[in-house]
Amino acid sequence: MRGTVYHYDQDQDFGYINGVDGKRYIFAREDLNQGVALVRGTLGEFRPDDGTAHDIIAAASPAGGMPTPGSGQPQHFGRLAETEPVEPTGLWSYFRRALTENHVNFAGRARRKEFWAFWLCSTLVAAALVGFGILVNLAIDGFDDPGRTRTGYIPGLIFALLITLPWIALVVRRLHYIGLSGWFALLCFIPPIGGVAILVFGLIPSQTGENPWGAMPAGVRI
Repeated sequence: MRGTVYHYDQDQDFGYINGVDGKRYIFAREDLNQGVALVRGTLGEFRPDDGTAHDIIAAASPAGGMPTPGSGQPQHFGRLAETEPVEPTGLWSYFRRALTENHVNFAGRARRKEFWAFWLCSTLVAAALVGFGILVNLAIDGFDDPGRTRTGYIPGLIFALLITLPWIALVVRRLHYIGLSGWFALLCFIPPIGGVAILVFGLIPSQTGENPWGAMPAGVRI
């Protein structure tokens, strides 16, 4: 059967190929012939087997199509060559994106590292702001009458308000990654079980491959 490469992630060692029958097949590295370029849209032929693709080989491209192996064009092996670069996956990078471009993103998926990176970084920032607030209050009240003013805690309160919506969006995306509806995030607001729900959501293994909320982000581990 013929098909085109849809996605390949070297770190997870799996990918997808869209068959001409309209179905999407999963494959692993060992299913690829060395002449196949792991680029989205590459034309290939494969042997379908219950939702998986085996013995994938490069297929001749029609005139004006993608170059075939040996045509002088460089072949790309390993990570899928996407048009957009893979975003940084550091702890602070995840935290920064959660507060900026993803602050109202209730779609897509969030891996465990992204989930815990947000909690770790937000806790560190909150602790620093509390410490700053204590110093400000001491500077205002002096050591003779501490605790009279709460002015120094205003930055910490503002920070807590700023991260509320990004936190909810992150929990929803995390639920999507484990294959659950984002409405389960409401469990986090039930006082007796909220903390347990957050812990469970952060520890449940992520779903590999694609689910109703999209494909696994390229270039990252679970």
